[in-house]
Amino acid sequence: MDDAAIIELLRQRDESAITELRQKYECLCTYIAGNVLSQSEDVEECVNSACYKVWSSIPPASPADLKSYLCRIVRNIAINRLEYNSAAKRDSSYTISLDEISDCVPATPDENIRLADLADAISRFLRTQDELQRKIFVRRYTYGDSVADIAERFSLKERTVATYLFRTRKKLKVFLKKEGYDYE
Repeated sequence: MDDAAIIELLRQRDESAITELRQKYECLCTYIAGNVLSQSEDVEECVNSACYKVWSSIPPASPADLKSYLCRIVRNIAINRLEYNSAAKRDSSYTISLDEISDCVPATPDENIRLADLADAISRFLRTQDELQRKIFVRRYTYGDSVADIAERFSLKERTVATYLFRTRKKLKVFLKKEGYDYE
């Protein structure tokens, strides 16, 4: 079933929408949550919470891209769960990628910044990057892949991946500054 049909089922409050959503995206959601969280119970709970959040947010929300919408929800729930579980302990490999990106994107933006606008700005920036750099960036900061996993996936050296990520973050910071997101 395609995303538009699933969204329509959600709008109609048809419970089969959750079944279809899970059938299509549960593996991806589990992968994303699993890269952030180490406990399988937390991962499962995160995926369940994301499905519930999609169910309760559509309508009124009307995402143009259901996959991206769901991935963002899963990632945010997983990060919140990680913060709850670790309570100031910085031992997760995922917190490293959050630390990396925090130099150019505020972890907790102020009340003047709408998260949807910030996400749109980041998406516009990524569309200006070449395909490989965009994919590496998304694998690292959306899916939470390690540098080693990304290097293996794209047949690159880890150092090359780290350099791509560094340069892309640097360009993103300049782009966001031009867009008015200078939060420092």
